[in-house]
Amino acid sequence: MRALARARSVRLAIFDVDGVMTDGTVYLGPRGEAFKAFNILDGHGVKMLHEAGIVTAIISGRRSKAVALRARELDMRHVEQGAKDKVEVFQRLTKRLGVTARECAYMGDDVQDVAVMRLCGFAVSVPNAAREARAAAHWVTTAAGGHGAVREFCELVVRARGARRRA
Repeated sequence: MRALARARSVRLAIFDVDGVMTDGTVYLGPRGEAFKAFNILDGHGVKMLHEAGIVTAIISGRRSKAVALRARELDMRHVEQGAKDKVEVFQRLTKRLGVTARECAYMGDDVQDVAVMRLCGFAVSVPNAAREARAAAHWVTTAAGGHGAVREFCELVVRARGARRRA
């Protein structure tokens, strides 16, 4: 099945954070505080998904106040940080939201994402991802993680569903 056909079925888009929504770099301050850089275009892409009626979520293995803040800014209501078992979190989330795995997209970049990627109807990765994640993906963005990859994915899904893009 081609990427556009898979994208057309998406009702829930789930994102990993480090390496997908960011470039994977973590800056540590002198007091142990962590800083992450998020791409504004990616954020607007998430809003485009919401406007198209697609629910969004984050499943991250790390915990970060910056991620919680960014998720609130983007009105992403389903955020699971510190996930030890991403498959378990994924299954709990899909059950709670009443969607099938086939109706889910998952965007990941590393080996801990692969198991969820294999369950989803539309698995997406970034070109700078670990080899295993790229191999598990149905589609690989041209933009790198943290540099427009999320936006590229969002535009594909919105286009596939026939939703109009707002200016």
